[in-house]
Amino acid sequence: MIKYLTHNNIDKKKWDDAISSSQNKFVYACSWYLDVVSPNWDALVLNDYEAIMPITHRKKYGFQYLFQPYFTQQLGTFSKQKITEKICCDFINAIPNQFRLIEININNHVKQLLNGFVIKENKNHELDLNSNYEKLYAAFSDSTKRNIKKAEKNGIAIDKAGKIETVIQLFKKGKGQEIKSMKDAHYKTLNQLTNILSEKNAINIWIAKNASGKIIAGALFVQYFGRIIFLFSGNSEEGKEKGAMHYLINEIIKQYSGTPSLLDFEGSNDINLARFYKSFGSKESVYLQVRKNNLPKYIKWLKK
Repeated sequence: MIKYLTHNNIDKKKWDDAISSSQNKFVYACSWYLDVVSPNWDALVLNDYEAIMPITHRKKYGFQYLFQPYFTQQLGTFSKQKITEKICCDFINAIPNQFRLIEININNHVKQLLNGFVIKENKNHELDLNSNYEKLYAAFSDSTKRNIKKAEKNGIAIDKAGKIETVIQLFKKGKGQEIKSMKDAHYKTLNQLTNILSEKNAINIWIAKNASGKIIAGALFVQYFGRIIFLFSGNSEEGKEKGAMHYLINEIIKQYSGTPSLLDFEGSNDINLARFYKSFGSKESVYLQVRKNNLPKYIKWLKK
């Protein structure tokens, strides 16, 4: 039987044990991660945590709704057993009716769902790092190889002890100016997330410097459950010109090559970003966004 548990009734030890032993585990679903990105999250639990699903919810204009938190690409149902469309649909159908709008991303172990929901396919890109570096490098595009050589020629150096504030500032001055949905609260969440990930020894913040020692690019990678997630990055105009981000990602691939790790680029549906991720030899992976809107007609435009 699937039960709905409010936040205070969740046994977080059992929850995290269930995530750790699930076939489709993601760091996003760990209780301590959810506590940061969606405080007071609730849960759906099958029997004694045999299968689980986080309920990340908010309230707006008096209506409760489910949303996909920032910095969590995929959630959905997690289980020790293979996740089937039926199990996933059982959980989604068990979401209480009090949530009038559902807009969440289901992890990539589910490929289709029952009718009644608006389904959108989202693209991710992943690179298996199990091969040696020479083999991985051979799969890079010619353009990426040129950018790596350009960075080397320009004396780009990698510092593996970067600060998240530095990466945030690079992002704000660049791509962040185009993303209007990114608010101060999200940067605060990212700082909190960085702190807990550091405690879990699950983070790499690498920065790229030019020949004069100026920081021109940086990235935050989450490393957990054998998955290295390219969670957040910032790049300057000089960094773009000198191939700094290509070089930084190449160094991550080089360091973890030959290990049972998966480099998760976390996207993207954007054609240009997808081309960038594919240029490292990554493979496309699809995950689903599930949407259902039972709001009154006069407020159906509600968004998070």
